[in-house]
Amino acid sequence: MLWLIFIIIITLLLIILFFLLLLLLKVHAILRDNASNMKKAMRDLGVSSLGCFSHMIQLVVHDGLLSQRSVSDALASGRKIIGHFKHSPLATSRLESVQTGLGMPVKRLIQDVPTRWNSTFYMTASLLEQKSAISLYAADHQLPATLTASDWTLLEKINTLLAPFEEITKQISFATSTTSEVIPSVIVLKRLLAKQTTEDSGIKTMKATLLAAMGTRFQTVEAEPLYSVSTILDPRYKDRYFTSAESSKLARSALTQEVEKNEESSLQTTTTEAADPASKTPRMTTEPNTSSCFKGLYEEFLQEHASEQGGASSTVTQVQIETYLAEKTIHRTESPFEYWGKNKERFPSLATTAAKFLSAPSTSVDSERLFSTASNILDEKRNRLSGDHVETLIFLKKNLPMYLSLNPKDLNPQK
Repeated sequence: MLWLIFIIIITLLLIILFFLLLLLLKVHAILRDNASNMKKAMRDLGVSSLGCFSHMIQLVVHDGLLSQRSVSDALASGRKIIGHFKHSPLATSRLESVQTGLGMPVKRLIQDVPTRWNSTFYMTASLLEQKSAISLYAADHQLPATLTASDWTLLEKINTLLAPFEEITKQISFATSTTSEVIPSVIVLKRLLAKQTTEDSGIKTMKATLLAAMGTRFQTVEAEPLYSVSTILDPRYKDRYFTSAESSKLARSALTQEVEKNEESSLQTTTTEAADPASKTPRMTTEPNTSSCFKGLYEEFLQEHASEQGGASSTVTQVQIETYLAEKTIHRTESPFEYWGKNKERFPSLATTAAKFLSAPSTSVDSERLFSTASNILDEKRNRLSGDHVETLIFLKKNLPMYLSLNPKDLNPQK
């Protein structure tokens, strides 16, 4: 019996070692959360890893919300008011009657969740939207807390301050979001927080704490090659968002090393598909945000950090890099994958490297959505699907839209 257990353990260890070896050879980055044990596990494994960007934003905003007593008190009062309606059907019915009497759409207040900072943004937005209804309700009925005029003003300022963070969170939560968006997002958020306005009265401490937290948690973001190389390979950003000449120089050097490494590996393979995987890179589409909170900050950086064309280059790789960086950036709403699909013949080495680095997501949001996808496919009314069928349906759910975007003719085969 003991020898059988020993054989099973040895077999499992060999399988684990095989998959670890495969992981080291095929995966260039692992996305993880920011827990210390996860960081140590990746270091011990010897693989490159990145923290979830949305989780880091969560930690930054959490620091800001707790930094100012008046902000915490106003939010606490808002939670008590919402909790009153959440736990009392009678109070909810009365509030709906007030909303109807004011000609407002009947809506329920949104309660925030501690682990999702943007739920606090949505909570303040719902309170502000129902301000008149809540005030009229409080005139006739008792509430567990009251919001003064200064509290309402403070909630408006909190909502305005958190709006850019909410916009960034939605942007990086798309299935097509990549690590190339991290550095530009961090830079524009820092610049926005650094600007002093007349509306800062009452939330200066919170704003300063947010800026300090951004500087602390993203202190080394430009020095991380997984971020810098993907950013410089994104034709929307290139090297325009690095805050210093030294950071830009390090990014270029890291890019040169990666391109040369890919060229060496491509010489050892015999298939043209492996030499040019950029032709099969998924299409990325981003809807333009006409109500952006940043008001041209992205374009402002592009104008300030216009790329200077380099001098004579001694290698083909350097020629491609300098030519690519000397050209104008594409618009932020355009697809970097479409760009590389069109320019892969001009910059073959860069296109191959871009296919590798632009494949990594910036957050784990989309992977977590797979759990919801599985629960929607396999439920109580459809519980006899086999594991293989469930896996196939999940794969089609996540990949069929991407395939149809690349092959629109398949939508109508008769044409």
